[in-house]
Amino acid sequence: MPVIHLDFRCTPLGCVNEEDWSTKLKARALCVVAPPEAAPAFSDPLLCRYVEFIEARCRANTVAATVSDLRLFFGAVDKAPTAVTPADVMAFIAVQRRPQGDGRVVRLDGESGLSAATIKRRLASVSGLFNYLVVIGEVAANPVPRGLSTRRGRGRRGGSPLIRTPRRLPRVLEPAEVRALLGALRRWRDRAMVEAMVMGGLRRCEVLGLRFVDLRAVERRVFIADGKGGHQRLVPISPRFFASVGRYLDSERPAAATTDRVFVVLKGQRRGDALHEDGLDEIVRAARRRAGLSHGTCHELRHTCLTRLREAGMALEAIQAQAGHRSIESTRVYLHLANDWLAGEYHRALSVLEPVAADEMVVSR
Repeated sequence: MPVIHLDFRCTPLGCVNEEDWSTKLKARALCVVAPPEAAPAFSDPLLCRYVEFIEARCRANTVAATVSDLRLFFGAVDKAPTAVTPADVMAFIAVQRRPQGDGRVVRLDGESGLSAATIKRRLASVSGLFNYLVVIGEVAANPVPRGLSTRRGRGRRGGSPLIRTPRRLPRVLEPAEVRALLGALRRWRDRAMVEAMVMGGLRRCEVLGLRFVDLRAVERRVFIADGKGGHQRLVPISPRFFASVGRYLDSERPAAATTDRVFVVLKGQRRGDALHEDGLDEIVRAARRRAGLSHGTCHELRHTCLTRLREAGMALEAIQAQAGHRSIESTRVYLHLANDWLAGEYHRALSVLEPVAADEMVVSR
């Protein structure tokens, strides 16, 4: 197994100016062990070729999700890729919509089976495979329908989506709930990670991906080297985050840790290894239980931050940059979550409409 030796300089964060900062720099030798080669994801050669294709152009999370979706599809449709028909795809959709488990699992929205968003994502993975097979000449057409044909009157024909996904507003935490959650955290490491999401709007994967070189305490900013879609950005973040990171580094992080990631496992066989997403999820779940909260996922913490920034008057374009959204449309949801903004716009408009309506009533009498 090849071993790669790298030199790395970490940056403890117990200081606030450049002079103190430079005195706390330490040289650490990292021993990075290359992972063993993974076994092929599929036995079918066409599926293996497609996985190799997306591995060269997509991030690891996207590849893992695609492989999982394709396994589910071909587990339900027991055919070779070249033999799949539109009828097989429709049968797969029907299976996904059936109640899950033994019927004891009930969705909060009253629907049965998987959510429309989950089914739509799985179909997108399957459709991507068949688009690839069309390009390389293995199949003549993509068996995943784009939608259902409909008639709109006067002989015009249109189409409706194969899977309708309603747009729902994300849930956010109230200030008292955020305080309760922070108070229920037991380590400075955990507090720093939660503060990165609820005060900086970072995604879960962005928090776990932070390296020492990404922390710019003097500037009160962090560099996101590998955001969603592989996009990078430099965002400001609260000084409280850097204070928590400093205390974590001083009193909790194992001195023998051999990773450049900031947040690591603190106990057990994996002590000193980079913390994974399931580990962060469990930390937040446990704190939520101790705080007596009914909700509060990592993504809800991010939504809470961006919503409060909008309520405080931050421009939508600035929130877009902070969040790392490619499209401003993804950011507009926070207009609906920021109650004060919507109420203010309504009452300003109403102050113009009410006198006009009153005058019209007087004239009519």
